[in-house]
Amino acid sequence: MFEGFRKLIADLTEDGKHQSRFQENDYRLAAAALLVHTATIDGTMAPSERDRLHAVIKQRFELDDEATDELVEEATEAEQRSVDLYQFTARLNRMLDEKGRARVVEMMWQVVFADGDVTEFEDNLIWRAADLLHVSREERIALRERVSGMKAES
Repeated sequence: MFEGFRKLIADLTEDGKHQSRFQENDYRLAAAALLVHTATIDGTMAPSERDRLHAVIKQRFELDDEATDELVEEATEAEQRSVDLYQFTARLNRMLDEKGRARVVEMMWQVVFADGDVTEFEDNLIWRAADLLHVSREERIALRERVSGMKAES
């Protein structure tokens, strides 16, 4: 009986760590981790990429500033612990339909185009992620053109 009570207290306090609103199996965490990886694939995260990352996550997942910051922080940690894209894309494949997976690819393009420069690393990353997400080549290219057109209009 005492062990159960101790576990409850430990779970509530988690050794002083803030209890997250985003669980490990939350598709938003997987999508945000892909976006963080996208923003940092070329070695640096430009301020424009960081701002776009926050804006895209906030808008797409309908979060407030505090929740957006928390999700980005947890996604950054998850991305740093990861060894490949599969752990994120597999979760997204299980939890999202075709349109949802295409939206993730579109979000990746939005982050890439934030600094006005698409590197071959970024292009290759989105190609691999789209392939793992079962987003067709045609759809991936159409999303790129649509997002780059939106950037040109801004």
